[in-house]
Order: sequence, then structure tokens, then C-alpha cells
Amino acid sequence: MTNKTCAPTPGPGDDRKQISSYALFITRMLWSVLGATVVVLSLFVTSGHTRLSQSGIEAVAAFFYAASISVPSTLILTWLTHRLSKKYPRLTILLTVLILVCTATIGSLVAGLLLQMTGISSPGGYWHEFHASLPFAIVISVMIGLVMTTYETLRYKLQAANLELRTKQVEQERAYKLLAEAQLSSLESRIHPHFLFNTLNSIAALIPSDPARAEDTVGKLASLLRFSLNVNPTRLVPLSQELKIVRDYLEIEKTRFGARIRFEITVAADLQDVKVPPLALQSLVENSVKHVVAHRTQGAEIQITASKDLNRILLTVLDDGPGFSQDTITPEHGLGNLIARLELLFGPAGQLHVTREGEKTAVRLAIPL
Repeated sequence: MTNKTCAPTPGPGDDRKQISSYALFITRMLWSVLGATVVVLSLFVTSGHTRLSQSGIEAVAAFFYAASISVPSTLILTWLTHRLSKKYPRLTILLTVLILVCTATIGSLVAGLLLQMTGISSPGGYWHEFHASLPFAIVISVMIGLVMTTYETLRYKLQAANLELRTKQVEQERAYKLLAEAQLSSLESRIHPHFLFNTLNSIAALIPSDPARAEDTVGKLASLLRFSLNVNPTRLVPLSQELKIVRDYLEIEKTRFGARIRFEITVAADLQDVKVPPLALQSLVENSVKHVVAHRTQGAEIQITASKDLNRILLTVLDDGPGFSQDTITPEHGLGNLIARLELLFGPAGQLHVTREGEKTAVRLAIPL
């Protein structure tokens, strides 16, 4: 079965795009402020400050203070806000206030210098202007800065939460896709002409000699098809239900292969209600039937066991075939699909291992309880 391409999972690239977009916004804003400053200076110099009213001079002075304080404050806080909130969440407000006090102080010094250079302030009044304006600059900068910093911090957290949600949604959709592929693969194997015709031929051969077994085989085939179609992709299933499907499948194949297929299921009663991925154990059994039983005249002996290991359940299928390497499993293979499903459902805790145990091959699923 061919795998279709999944929707891309949001990752660090999305963060970089958001940061780049925000950086572009900040850059444009700063250039706008600097451009406005140049325009105001040009108009002021060409028109002569003596022609401006007192309110006009105060407006120009206020603009110089705003530009001198807002530009460094924006640059520094934009760079530090996210880092401060991550490393020192309890000290974020205090550190932000200290930064704003520093930028307000330095900005007031720069604004006072610009006012001296343009002749707006009287010569020799630099420090008097600085001491008079500094308290107001600090109070206004801290108030506006804290509001903007809080806003940006919450906005960043909201973006991160949205990104995480989208990532989970994509992973969930991928899990649904993989399970749908597993269902389709299972259904395809059931209605594949070789399997279906062989099963129907076996049923036809049983009708004259053993009608009860023929009827039972029809019921098992219907159960397999129904389970493959109706399994809920959002839930795990009890191990007892999965074992029933495995038994039905093996009994159907036994009508075809006869003595060539020998199987034994050993599962403790206290594990019957453990939840497992649907069609997981059945995929392991089907792998043994397809690649060992069907290719050897002597058939194979299949053993199915389940056991507890700390906080995990181990589902194992052993056969006496020649074996295979786990490295040969490809994403298009049924076991490759199962590995991807385990990873999405359980993360690193869900694993599939292929080992040789004496003369037998063991394919083992490790699933968290």
C-alpha cells in the first residue's frame, strides 16, 4: 500500500516566520520614527524656531523625547522580553522596569542634547532641563513599557499555544491517516482475490463434509470484514477483542493451509482488558502467515504471547521461519505503518523490536499500560 504525503507538522520554521514577521514590523516602525524625526528637524530648521509658538516648541521637544526613549526601549525589550519571561518569569516585571528606567534616562540625555543642538533649549540649561524632565520620562516610559511588554508577552504565549495546538492537530490527523491505512490494508488483504477466493473455496469444500465448520468460517470472515471497517480510529481496543480477530484470522487461514499452520495463544486472564491499538497484534500474525507459512511446504508454528514488564505490556509473535532484519522494514510495509502508529500513539514508549530467540524469530510490541 502506498503511503500518501501527510500534512506538514508545524515546527521551528513557524516560530522563525513569526519572529521574522514581527522583526519586520519593528524595523518599519523604527524607520518611520526616524523618518518623522528627520522631517520634524528639517521643518524646524528651515522655518526657524522663532516662528513657532510656545506650544509648537513644546510639541517638538516632546517628539524628541518620545523618539529618543521609544526607539531604544522598543529594540531592547523586543529582544529581551521572551528571553526574560522564559529564564526569569518571576523577575520579568522588575527587570523590565530597570531596563525602562535606563532607556528613559539615556533617552532624556539624548533628547536634551538634540534640543541644545537645535537651539530649542537655552544654552547652559541642559542639566536643568534633564532634571526637570527625567521624572516624567521615567513614569511615562515605565507605564507604557509595562503595558506593551505585557501585551507582547501574552501575544507570544498565545502564538506558542496556537502553534502547539496546530502541531497536535496535525499529529492527530496523521494518526487517523495511519490507522485508516492500516484498516485499508487489512481490508485489502481480506478481499484480495487470493485470500477471498481461497477462503470461499475452502468454505465450498467444507459444505458437503463439514457444514458446521463451513458456517463457522463464514461467520469468522464476516467478523474480520466488520472489524476492519468499523474499528474506531480514536480509541484503543481491549486485548480480548484483538485476540478474537487474531483467532478468527488464523482459523480462516487454517482452512486453507491445514496442518501447515500451527498456532498457540498464551495470554493471562488479567491482561484481557488491557487496551491495545486495533489491528496491531493481527498485523504481526498476518506478517508471519504471509512471509513464512505461505512460502514453506512445512508451514510454520506461530506462538502468540502477552506479558507485563513494569509499566508496559509486551505482545510477542514468534515463528520458526528464517527471520528478517528490522532494518529491512520500510514505511510502505505493514510493520512500517504499525511502527509509525505506535510512535504517534505512545511516543518513545511504543516500540516494535525484531529479534532472534534460538531458532525462532520474535516480533515484539512494547505498549505502555
